[in-house]
Amino acid sequence: MAADLPSSSSSSGVARALAHHHQAVLGFLLGLFVSLVLYTTVSGQFRSTSTIVVLQSTQAERTGQISMTSPPPVSSASSAPNNSTQVHDHIENGQTGEVIKTTGKEDLEDKNVAHATDMNNKTGNAQADKIDQLGQPANNASDKGYLIRQDGGDGNNGSVKHGAPGKPICDLSDPRYDICEISGDARAIGVNRTVLYVPPTEERDTNGQEWAIKDQSRKQLVDIIEVNVKTLSAAQSLVAPECTSRHAVPAVVFAMNGLTSNPWHDFGDVLIPLFITTRAYDGEVQFLVTEIQSWFVDKYRLILTNLSRYDIVDFNKDAGVRCYPHITVGLRSHRDLGIDPARTPRNYTMLDFRLYIRDIFSLPPDSQGTPYKEANKKNETDGIDDGTEKQKPRLMLINRSGNRKFVNVPEISAAVQAAGFEVLVEEPSRDVRLEEFSRVVDSCDVLMGAHGAALTSFFFLRTGAAMLQVVPWGVDTAMRYFGVQAKEMMLQDVEYNIAAEESTLYEKYGKDHPMISDPESIHKQGWELTRQYFWLEQDIRINTTKFASMLHQLFQTLA
Repeated sequence: MAADLPSSSSSSGVARALAHHHQAVLGFLLGLFVSLVLYTTVSGQFRSTSTIVVLQSTQAERTGQISMTSPPPVSSASSAPNNSTQVHDHIENGQTGEVIKTTGKEDLEDKNVAHATDMNNKTGNAQADKIDQLGQPANNASDKGYLIRQDGGDGNNGSVKHGAPGKPICDLSDPRYDICEISGDARAIGVNRTVLYVPPTEERDTNGQEWAIKDQSRKQLVDIIEVNVKTLSAAQSLVAPECTSRHAVPAVVFAMNGLTSNPWHDFGDVLIPLFITTRAYDGEVQFLVTEIQSWFVDKYRLILTNLSRYDIVDFNKDAGVRCYPHITVGLRSHRDLGIDPARTPRNYTMLDFRLYIRDIFSLPPDSQGTPYKEANKKNETDGIDDGTEKQKPRLMLINRSGNRKFVNVPEISAAVQAAGFEVLVEEPSRDVRLEEFSRVVDSCDVLMGAHGAALTSFFFLRTGAAMLQVVPWGVDTAMRYFGVQAKEMMLQDVEYNIAAEESTLYEKYGKDHPMISDPESIHKQGWELTRQYFWLEQDIRINTTKFASMLHQLFQTLA
């Protein structure tokens, strides 16, 4: 028995050692499990901080920008709050765009107005385009995406980017214009007339894509030189030109040449398409202009600097590589001098455009009536009846200095005055300053002129005022080029179609010439002959006896 005691004690010690070992192993495994659970939970929380947030601006971020007053809401469609991103345009190497400040000239004579045909009158998507949180277009196929900021969790706020789509969209399907939208790493190289898209690494392909885009609203014009738009391949992306300047706002590349130098084309080919394409940015966009026209920049400076708060860049002479979060190449256009609300970001109309123009030129608000009605209202309110002659409605008679001019202006003026109007005869010069001229047009109740580009001044009229269009013999485009637009802008459209005897063509060629007896036969022979006879050779001698009856009717509508 005594000999067995040491053996028993030894076995008990081994058992205790094994038990402690098992406990240590179990403790280690339990600790490891708890550590894994804690690690997973904590790391998940850290990852959740890298969320995408809408980039909002503060008042401090707006400091130092060019101050432009946005127009007041003109319709329910245009009254969305302005939440557009307001950030400074950062230039790395001191390269900034330059606003052209030379005095411009303008040709107020028509330049193939009738030749600019309405190539697209489709209604587009009837559903109203939605606006995202930053007031940017979000429903058109080429307008998707919005400005976002991505926080990488490293303390850096990240860079301004556009959301989907991540690849350039070049749409060549419209008969009037071509357009490209690039979201992401977009690089503009002016001297090469090139816009590059560098895709993210995961989207790069072995083959790139390339488009040649005429960056204006009339892609058929031969003198609009193409801008090259390229999606770089994987190999090309590795050697893409480095940015010399980075910008936080989008850019639009467009041309100022073409048929410009005539107000109808200035507005119809550039300014209205630019309004359609960029108004939703509320000024937070930069213009990169190919074939810049200094006179155009000077003449329409108020409009251009309201649509963009940033310097206009002469893109042809820009030697840098400008990098933007979004670049649009080209201008959208719906029809000749017109807007299709269903195809605009905020359902803009021609009325919206007219009121926008009036606001930019600091003309009286639309709540005021026509000058004649306002004067009558004031006299009634003040109880003025001192026997003096009351103010008359004012009619501006625009007389052309070239073709389709009135050859009996004194007789026309006398007839206008006999009908009860005050008459103001104007022959707008090439260098007319719109700031002053717009106020003169605003003071008138009627704008009268022969069918031609000078009637584009109807943008400065007040709601309810009248455009009196004298339509020359053989011209059949009056409604399409001015009449429809006047009605859409809530103006009175009055047309006086002259008889053959009121055309100087009758005096020159006689009643038996086909252009007098059968003008349609001339139209069938093509535009060149039509233009030569009816647009270039013709002047107008109004029969004031016949014209008087229309003037009396017009006077009654203004009372």
